[in-house]
Amino acid sequence: MINYLEKTGKTDDEAIAAALEEIGLDRDDVSVEIIERAKPGFLGIGSVPARVRVSWESEDKEPEAAAPAAAAPEKAAEVPAAQTETAAPAKQSEPVQAPAAPADEPEDYQRVRSFLTGLLEHMGLEAEISITEREGGGLLVDLQGPGMGAVIGRRGETLDAIQHLTNYAVNHGSEKHLRISVDAENYRAKREESLSRLAEKMAEKAIKYKRSMALEPMNSYERHVIHTALQNYEGVTTASTGTEPNRRVVVSYVRSEQPASRKPQSREWA
Repeated sequence: MINYLEKTGKTDDEAIAAALEEIGLDRDDVSVEIIERAKPGFLGIGSVPARVRVSWESEDKEPEAAAPAAAAPEKAAEVPAAQTETAAPAKQSEPVQAPAAPADEPEDYQRVRSFLTGLLEHMGLEAEISITEREGGGLLVDLQGPGMGAVIGRRGETLDAIQHLTNYAVNHGSEKHLRISVDAENYRAKREESLSRLAEKMAEKAIKYKRSMALEPMNSYERHVIHTALQNYEGVTTASTGTEPNRRVVVSYVRSEQPASRKPQSREWA
């Protein structure tokens, strides 16, 4: 059966975190619907908290981890590990120094490196900048170093903004257009893997319950990953619905009697 829980918080993330803590599940195990986004009001007057609805699947009863008493030890056990991971960079006596660019580096590489170095300096960060050619054309830029969480941002939003600015700065006034992809600590590959697992899980639910399953709002890149992951998945089709920034993917069940040759294709709706 599918269970639902609504929670409020100062922000979307805070409301989601509160719901996950109460039911004792991970983010990839649930679907999240933003019912109402937080509104700060004026000088704190008239503020409205964020409200979210979390849905998850259980077998005829609430998950065992839903009991607060059972969830508490697991959360407590996770804290020391998280503290150990975040404390590690602080032990470094000196920040990572970005290596000097090769003397024979192509001009395009130099322009990318120069822009990103200056941008990171304004952010108070230093990183090792690795630039390689992308398969199919363009450049792939990988950033490595401490403080990359600030570069990635919430669900990669800051990283996407940095990539957009880099493409604009490097291509502005140039006769040719150079496609530049910016990544940090292999975030994009990890995010794609997580989204692919989520897509398959939602497809299984759509087939099991013979109904459409709506995912949480995503940007165009994340929606594309979902569509690609399910484009050859038997029994379901995908489509995007809504308007930005609340546009989302809907995974729909396809009846088995429908001829395979007429099966709808996964696509991004305009």
